[in-house]
Amino acid sequence: MISLSREPAQDSEEVLDEARRWWQTDIIDIHPGEIALRGYPIQELIGGVGFVDTIWLMLRGELPSPAEAALLETALVASVDHGPQAPSIAIARMATTCGAPVNGAMASAINVLDDIHGGPGQQCMELYLEIDAEIDAAGGVDQAVRAVLRRHRDAGMTYVPGFGHRFHPLDPRTPRLLSLVDAAAADGVVAGRFAAIGRAVEDAISDGRPRRIPMNVDGVTAVIYCELGFTPQLGRGVFILSRSVGILAHAVEQMTQGGRIKGPVPPSIGYTYTGPARRSVPVNGDARRRTP
Repeated sequence: MISLSREPAQDSEEVLDEARRWWQTDIIDIHPGEIALRGYPIQELIGGVGFVDTIWLMLRGELPSPAEAALLETALVASVDHGPQAPSIAIARMATTCGAPVNGAMASAINVLDDIHGGPGQQCMELYLEIDAEIDAAGGVDQAVRAVLRRHRDAGMTYVPGFGHRFHPLDPRTPRLLSLVDAAAADGVVAGRFAAIGRAVEDAISDGRPRRIPMNVDGVTAVIYCELGFTPQLGRGVFILSRSVGILAHAVEQMTQGGRIKGPVPPSIGYTYTGPARRSVPVNGDARRRTP
């Protein structure tokens, strides 16, 4: 049986109040002739603070200090691009040659920035935070690192996110960023706790190996985002903001260069086929023919 009962009738003011409460935000307040971000009038922010400050304001609720904004900016600059062989960049360029407009090319590229490509920074932040939570109980950074890594390996972890690189023997971004974190720690901008954790992880996973497994850009930007108090989810988000700059640049460059329906490699290179050899289709009644 279908019930024909209805909710009690609401008067117009109750309906309006419910509609106003439907979406709630601390981020922006807009009225005719007025825009405020986190309480700051937009006309005062324009020309008064930088874009990185505004990112921080939107995500964290308050404006950063100049030193905090400068350190965040270093991480954003470091991640803008990694060449057309990076899957997200390649996808943007291929999408452009298939006729996608710039927004479509960017969206196609951003959609692959997930757990594997683009996600290790978030996963590395989660690892650092897990280690940080165990330092006191474990009796120090090194002991906490060993305990957490052992637990993850026992759970099936085969590699540590944020360390090693398939292309760079030593990621050229890492030493520079770590030096800037060290300088910020010396100035009291950050504590330096996560820089110590990151270095301890590198030592632990390199112990006994003929070559070190160095921290890569995901690992060192994870240090910065943790030092600055960002959550792992925000860490991935700001990485995507950064990489979007490179995606946009490559998409527009490909539009300028032209090209039509370009695949991942030139047609002359081809690909490797690994299926069955050429064979005839079975005729009716053939014992080899299979039916659903």
